[in-house]
Amino acid sequence: MITAFPPVERADPETGLLAVGGDLEVESLLLAYRSGIFPWPIPGQPVLWFAPARRAILEFSELHIPKRLARTLRRAPFRFAVDRDFEQVIRRCAANPNRKRSSGTWITDEMISAYVRFHEAGFAHSFETYDEQDRLVGGLYGVWLGKFFAGESMFFLRTDASKFALIQAVAHLRAHGLTWMDVQVLSPFLKRFGAREVERAVFMQKLQRALRSV
Repeated sequence: MITAFPPVERADPETGLLAVGGDLEVESLLLAYRSGIFPWPIPGQPVLWFAPARRAILEFSELHIPKRLARTLRRAPFRFAVDRDFEQVIRRCAANPNRKRSSGTWITDEMISAYVRFHEAGFAHSFETYDEQDRLVGGLYGVWLGKFFAGESMFFLRTDASKFALIQAVAHLRAHGLTWMDVQVLSPFLKRFGAREVERAVFMQKLQRALRSV
């Protein structure tokens, strides 16, 4: 179990790498997320921990849903669920790596096992899209602590299924009093929905306020 991380200000200014090694036990992951740090494993290497100088966030008040997409989703035969099949969601994400970390499948077997345990402990959650035949066709998962949510990865097997999951996840989180989510690294996909980067100091202030708002 990891008992302490270096201050996030010590992270490499270019890569955001803060620490190397340790484990992915529940207590270690809790400490990391509460400290503004996230893991990015590489198969066969020690766990890498990151705290980038600029952090991508999505303010729910700034969520942008294109009119054409909104019309499409109203007609789509999708249903939304929360935590119905967390393990299958993370495994689908592993098979379809998020573009934000496109250099290989960063969701390793170790990562899957760790986040399933994190889910069973009540800290990791999945938002899921099902089709008219009750098949899982899209979704995302992340870490939910107090009024803080960190989106980790998403996948889709059907056009717009991950977009539906994201939009519904925002609505679900807003209903529980959250006002923004951490999306870690800005991607073109997330930028289209209104995500933007903030300085690490700003992110840390928002994180601490969110963790206190339980």
